[in-house]
Amino acid sequence: MQVKRVVKSSVKDANLIEKRREQIISGAVQLFKVKGFHRATTREIAKAAGFSIGTLYEYIRTKEDVLYLVCDSIYNEVQRRLSTVADHAGDINGLRMAIDAYYRLIDNMSDEFVVMYQESKSLPKDALQYVLKKEMEMVALFEGLLSTCVHSGELRIGEEEVPATAHHIVVIGQMWAFRRWALQRDYSIDDFIRYQTDQIMNGIVKSS
Repeated sequence: MQVKRVVKSSVKDANLIEKRREQIISGAVQLFKVKGFHRATTREIAKAAGFSIGTLYEYIRTKEDVLYLVCDSIYNEVQRRLSTVADHAGDINGLRMAIDAYYRLIDNMSDEFVVMYQESKSLPKDALQYVLKKEMEMVALFEGLLSTCVHSGELRIGEEEVPATAHHIVVIGQMWAFRRWALQRDYSIDDFIRYQTDQIMNGIVKSS
């Protein structure tokens, strides 16, 4: 069982910690996207976040802490948005809603997703294992929705095909983050969601 990594802070005010770390994440994402994790310095991260290097070290201990916070923030937001859908979804329409919610989240957090997948290999082993565990939990949300539809007889795939299908849904959505620079020439996010969802459904839903 992987335990959530604790990013230590010398500040005791939980609200202030959350606010400052949001600033750190926002600044770091843009910096890492341009320079990469290894070339960016903690001084540059502090500047991008809008405060001094001394203030930065009140909220994190290492540069790896910053990358971990970026990754964790993504999974927290995915969990928040998709768990609400999953709690009320038990059919094909619910699956469509979950795909829509996830793909729009990727659109909203494209820079964060790009940084996470390009740079997560730089995390310490314990932090990387935790991030990978969160990735699998994200896939598991779609596995649960797909399994429900399999059991209700709405899909032509079997239970053994559910994991691969869930990964397929997740990866197709992530394509928007990595290829948006090209896709946006021809598609809006609404077009992309509609096209990809139809492709997915045509492959797994029983013909009427």
